[in-house]
Amino acid sequence: MSLSVRLSHRLPDFDLDIRFDAPPGLTVLFGQSGSGKTTVVNAVSGLLRPDSGRISVENRVLVDTENRVWLPPHRRKLGYIFQEGRLFPHLTVKQNLLYGRWFARAGGPAEDPDKVIDLLGIGALLDRRPGSLSGGEKQRVAIGRALLAHPQLILADEPLSALDEPRKAELMPYFERLRDEFTIPILYVSHSATEVARLATTVIAIDRGRVRHQGPAAEVLGDPGFRPQGSRSIGAILQAKVARHHDDGLTELDAGGASLFLPHIARDPGQPVRVRITAHDVVLATTEPVGLSALNILSGTVRDIRTGDGPGAIVSVDTRAGRILARVTRRSITALNLSVGQPCYAVIKSVAVAPEDIGKG
Repeated sequence: MSLSVRLSHRLPDFDLDIRFDAPPGLTVLFGQSGSGKTTVVNAVSGLLRPDSGRISVENRVLVDTENRVWLPPHRRKLGYIFQEGRLFPHLTVKQNLLYGRWFARAGGPAEDPDKVIDLLGIGALLDRRPGSLSGGEKQRVAIGRALLAHPQLILADEPLSALDEPRKAELMPYFERLRDEFTIPILYVSHSATEVARLATTVIAIDRGRVRHQGPAAEVLGDPGFRPQGSRSIGAILQAKVARHHDDGLTELDAGGASLFLPHIARDPGQPVRVRITAHDVVLATTEPVGLSALNILSGTVRDIRTGDGPGAIVSVDTRAGRILARVTRRSITALNLSVGQPCYAVIKSVAVAPEDIGKG
């Protein structure tokens, strides 16, 4: 099931003009605050009437201004996960979940409540009220309520932004399971490069009401021309699988036949993972380094070099493990005499990869 959005709307600071098609999976609307992401989600949900446009889920038209079609929110068969859980405070967790299921009565078979409760680990919370729950627990219940509403599409508007880092780390695996174990497409709003790298199947990068980049997550994040907010957000995704665990606390990954050593990853050998390597954690060399403490040295070829007005540059390197981005100075490029097509080595410290940058493949 896919989502098609054609949308134009006047905003106070700019005119929104968005065109994209989201295939099945988890599609992230990615961009800085104020770029127009939430406006798009509100138009899809029916909380906003756009000036003009057409929005459809599969072959079901939600909005078509030219033909005067506009389905009200309660008829759109959508599940909405907000920044805060927005649970009914006077209802128990079980009653909140069943409230979502109530909307599925006319929509055919819905998800099995026991399966949803087990997936989200909320069985012990069923008799409690929202006021006694943590932020992470509230969001898990909100996810369950959205699933049990038998939606054709789930909308998640920055669902982790109100949580602290430990709660974000707690919730991320649930969104991975939601992406992988259910057939319901998800439109997920975020300005976090970490969330994009961990969760996205497809990325729609928006800036001031325009789509600047779109495509598979690895392709968009691996594009050296893609500049999310702040240079420290730039990084590429490697697809790998767990090869083995070592007694010294390291996990060895097989990434396209190349070995990658990272701090222990709690996954069984053979399981797929995706790893985000940030560009500022990569060092380049033109000859194979020796006598280094860094364990990950990947041979490759320079694919692209992008410079800007400042002293920095982004170098794209193709390796057996996948495409890697390195943020270096223009002075270093000159000193190494780097050029497109030149062999080189990418050096990555094992401890430089944060746990939140390692997700389910």
